[in-house]
Amino acid sequence: MDPARAESILPGGALGANANTVGTRFTVASASGPYITDTDGHRYLDYVTGAGALILGHQHPAVVDAVVRQAGRTMHQYGALTDVAIELAAQLVDAIPCAERIVFATTGSEATAYSLRLARAVTGRDLIVKFEGGFHGNHDYAGIAVAAPTTADYPTGRPFTAGTPGAVRDTVLVVPYNDLDALERLVTPLVDRVAGIIVEPVQRIIPPLPGFLAGLRSFCDRHGLLLIFDEVVTGFRLSYGGAQGYFGVTPDLAAFGKIIGGGGTLACVAGRADVVDRTSPRLKGTPRYVYTSGTFHGNPLAAAAGLATLEVLRRPGFYEDLADRTRRLSRRLTRVLADHGCQALVATAGSLWQILHIDRPPERYADLLASDQAANLQLDRALLANGINVIPGLRRFVSTAHSDDHFETTAVALDGACRESGGSDSREAGPGTGSTAGGSAPGTPSGRHP
Repeated sequence: MDPARAESILPGGALGANANTVGTRFTVASASGPYITDTDGHRYLDYVTGAGALILGHQHPAVVDAVVRQAGRTMHQYGALTDVAIELAAQLVDAIPCAERIVFATTGSEATAYSLRLARAVTGRDLIVKFEGGFHGNHDYAGIAVAAPTTADYPTGRPFTAGTPGAVRDTVLVVPYNDLDALERLVTPLVDRVAGIIVEPVQRIIPPLPGFLAGLRSFCDRHGLLLIFDEVVTGFRLSYGGAQGYFGVTPDLAAFGKIIGGGGTLACVAGRADVVDRTSPRLKGTPRYVYTSGTFHGNPLAAAAGLATLEVLRRPGFYEDLADRTRRLSRRLTRVLADHGCQALVATAGSLWQILHIDRPPERYADLLASDQAANLQLDRALLANGINVIPGLRRFVSTAHSDDHFETTAVALDGACRESGGSDSREAGPGTGSTAGGSAPGTPSGRHP
């Protein structure tokens, strides 16, 4: 089935919002290691990696073997425990600093929704604080102040999507990321009505400034709020256990997904026992009970894939090696940008990376908006046309399947993309700095890897 046929079946011919609908389009037939191959036999070097879920690359042998073995035993249960689900839960509790208990979910969106529900139930308050530009899934409470132009007039946010009730908008307070002064100024007058703060420890591609996450912890402690980390992306990517271990700040609750399912549909909420235990079915019918349930919670195939993935992640030096790979890629791409006089930088956070037409590393969402969005998209689409699979405008991920040879392939493709997109950005600025952040014209298939 090709993309043209999909147009008559799927809205926009896509599986969801984050699909490339301009220029180079293809249907995936297979994947292996760092590559995906389309139905026409063209091969792409993949940095989407299942939205970051595939930290070991596609079809890692240990993960495939675990799933095949599990499929021979049981593929799905509902309401019944399985050994693999129990073992995965135990390993997550051992690994995640905040985890005294975990409750399974199916998606990261579901996990953040459960986290907010728990915070409201425990505190008896309705308001939630989030940060402008932060993404926490596709439920209504997450869909406030996600992306321009529907962001915020602090602390009031605007819905990201049609169909969001105004009553939901009124329960979400929005403040700029990395700005503790704004948090104090905007939230303190309403703090007696606030249940908690939800934050991506690394917001999209923006690392926290020194002291920011600790400042959130202090603010929550002073005012009796729950601190919620959305670790759907950062969980087991920055370090074993997630960003909370990496940055040394422990939240009350954390939502995990992606990597913990090894490419399968699995997520969880981890946190304090006195909070997460409110989901116990033994509390049904009492005012303390917080409902969580899903057909695929703790799915054994995903749990088996997750366990196989975690076993690899525990190997000594795993995260140091992954971060070093990302630094090598960043340095190589930075040289290409400098050679073309392109006013852009390679923003990185752990093994996340993205090329932005901006003059300094971003610290908040407004900085991302200030980058040349048209130039960002044009370059990303040219990369895709040159055989590098990225979703234009979104960050991308390094996996352990990526090597220096693949980074050189990426650099060659970027060189071609810069030539096709005109080198310097659309603001016609002078040569860029080529610095890195610490810590999209239709193309042709000619650059694809045969």
